[in-house]
Amino acid sequence: MLSASQIDEFREHGYLVCPSDLSQDAVGGLLSQLDAWIEDSRCHETNYELMMDGKARFDLEPGHTSEHPKLRRVANPADISPAYQQVLWDSSITDMVAELVGPSIKFHHCKLNIKLPGMATVVRYHQDHPFDPHTNDDMLTMLLLLDDMSEANGCLKIVPGSHRERYTHYRDGKFVGEIDPALYPEFDRRAVPITGRVGDVCFMHTWAVHGSESNRSSAPRRLLICDYTAADAFPLTAPAVPSPHTGRLLRGTPTRTARLIATTIELDEPYAADSFFGIQGDKDAAHAR
Repeated sequence: MLSASQIDEFREHGYLVCPSDLSQDAVGGLLSQLDAWIEDSRCHETNYELMMDGKARFDLEPGHTSEHPKLRRVANPADISPAYQQVLWDSSITDMVAELVGPSIKFHHCKLNIKLPGMATVVRYHQDHPFDPHTNDDMLTMLLLLDDMSEANGCLKIVPGSHRERYTHYRDGKFVGEIDPALYPEFDRRAVPITGRVGDVCFMHTWAVHGSESNRSSAPRRLLICDYTAADAFPLTAPAVPSPHTGRLLRGTPTRTARLIATTIELDEPYAADSFFGIQGDKDAAHAR
């Protein structure tokens, strides 16, 4: 599926953007279900539908109303939608993940991050591994574009080469889910905007520094995000976004043997917020950086 040069690009820069061969029907099925969830969110005033950890599956941006819905996250849509299961567990995307961190791979969790026109939420610079530390870092985050993505509608920005760097996500002894804002000017200088068309896919290393701005356009920016791990990568803490399918083998051979790498990592601490938007600060919904 992937060429040797594409695999080398992922390893060198910490990310890879390429088209997927998902059919229009497959992508359309994802969007149809998402549209239904957004429409349903009009009936709710607060986050709703508790998951196995007691947190809400559907996370609303402050200012959400029935007239102007601001559903910003759906946690683990594959738990409740066969369409999302099919794409994430048994498609060409899964095969490409196996080529990057496999050949044996497991599902960890998934989510939808949603920026509808007029939504102000930003994603502050962070790395994914501190949220779900494992025994090794053969892990990646897959991001499937469900809309054309541009800088105007708040595209993802990745800092090339940052997967070789380590930053604390603690401040004053508390896990805050973001890197020190004093480093943001340097990240802004180095970051590359990830733009693309519906159906394109971005594979991002678990240590890659990334973030995104608010949606300043009239076009939506919706992303399907899924974390995958090598079969011999085992979690060191409880999943930040738990699913009954966490650890599900998708390709290759199962193993009970954990592969450990020589490194030091901070272990995250549980947070009460329904999503990481809450620990990064809901104030961003009113005052975008």
